[in-house]
Amino acid sequence: MNLYQAVRDALSNAMMRDDTAVVFGEDVAFGGVFRCTMGLAEEFGRERVFNTPLSEQGIAGFGIGLASMGHTAIAEIQFADYIFPAFDQIVNEAAKFRYRSGGQFNAGSLTIRCPSMAVGHGGHYHSQSPEGFFLAAAGIKVVIPRSPIQAKGLLLASIRDPNPVIFMEPKILYRSAVEQVPVDDYQLPIGRAETLVSGSDVTLLSWGTPIYHCETAMHMLNSPPETLARHVPESLRSAKVELVDLRTILPWDVDAIVESVTRTGRLVIVHEAGRTGGVGAEISAEVQKRCFLKLDAPVKLVTGWDTPVPLAFEKFYTPDALRVLDALVETLSY
Repeated sequence: MNLYQAVRDALSNAMMRDDTAVVFGEDVAFGGVFRCTMGLAEEFGRERVFNTPLSEQGIAGFGIGLASMGHTAIAEIQFADYIFPAFDQIVNEAAKFRYRSGGQFNAGSLTIRCPSMAVGHGGHYHSQSPEGFFLAAAGIKVVIPRSPIQAKGLLLASIRDPNPVIFMEPKILYRSAVEQVPVDDYQLPIGRAETLVSGSDVTLLSWGTPIYHCETAMHMLNSPPETLARHVPESLRSAKVELVDLRTILPWDVDAIVESVTRTGRLVIVHEAGRTGGVGAEISAEVQKRCFLKLDAPVKLVTGWDTPVPLAFEKFYTPDALRVLDALVETLSY
């Protein structure tokens, strides 16, 4: 399956095993703009898979009410860029619902899916990465998968998690990443990072689409001098990079990252969102506090620029393999 097929399969699995599960959002009954809900309305009926008005605030508010009445609410925000009208409902209502009622009420069975990250030509209204805006919203979780297997397992775990979850799907990966995905029901742990490549010299941390740019940068770092990476000093070509996929942005896996950085002594964080007030800034602050005496170099951030995502220059906005490679060289050479 590719990623959008894995998402569709996860939704089908969830609805098959939970009669209270409902999927709703803009155009989802027709399959959605990315086809993630294709055929679900025909499979489960239009009372369980239905279109909503074009109101993100209304979608989130309806989902909170549905979840509070004991249903499993799976909402779709058509693009993560348009989640901001629903920000009040998510941060002031969904995140605080259980806490402010002393546990009497609960909206934990709410999952909000939204296509996120750059697509190459989406610009400032269709290529944003808004995960950092939710970091201070205690009471919700934010999850970003990198591949079809991850998407299905993490989405099923998100739907069944006892807390509201925002599930951000990297839209450029919908049709570009293909894996052998189990058709059976399975879940992957929320709140735990995954080490993809073990190393001893530097920790490279990312999530979603930039994971693949990080892999390319690692290959370039260890490639012969006659390749594109000829500016890499010979002494660094044998460096062993540890690649970690954060997967859950909130709450992020502090223990796994600290353990890795304690071993490697260096950390490079890569994300598409802008630098100021981003997830990387939060992680770097915590890492320098906990690993201060173990660090051999300052924590390095490779991020989008502090501008709106541009249209014609979107390629220059998002971190690519060359920017990641330069960050690795700078950190290893410090």
